[in-house]
Amino acid sequence: MTDAKTKVTLVGTVLAKPGTEFIYEGEAPGCGTCKVKKACNNLQKGRKYRVVTVRTTHHDCTVHLNGATAVEVMEAPITLLISPEMAIINSKIKPEFSCNKQDCRSFDLCRPEGVVEGEKYIVVDVLGNAPDICEKGRALKLVEIKPA
Repeated sequence: MTDAKTKVTLVGTVLAKPGTEFIYEGEAPGCGTCKVKKACNNLQKGRKYRVVTVRTTHHDCTVHLNGATAVEVMEAPITLLISPEMAIINSKIKPEFSCNKQDCRSFDLCRPEGVVEGEKYIVVDVLGNAPDICEKGRALKLVEIKPA
């Protein structure tokens, strides 16, 4: 992910540390009348982001305990289990969420947070075989993906 673009946004000061990753969940109920709410809510809902740089700008905030701080973020890579046929670097995929076995040890890798169902992603790295045997008997590969 070397050519990733950064975006300036505001996050809670507690989260404003390089390397912090989060899923943007959308506008909070307390944001309604805030004068800088557009700066806080300029990310795509459901996507995973990583704080790259912390800026010095700080704002009071009714949602975050210690206020909000300006940061630069980039979309973070997501680790996912997919079929071996799809595990080709630089290929575009649309992750399929056909398994609903929530008690499976690999469930969080088969359905990771930050993947928006129906959207296309690019396989940026093939990390190897699945760490556990799929309970449905499928062979799976562990990959890193980013939005296409």
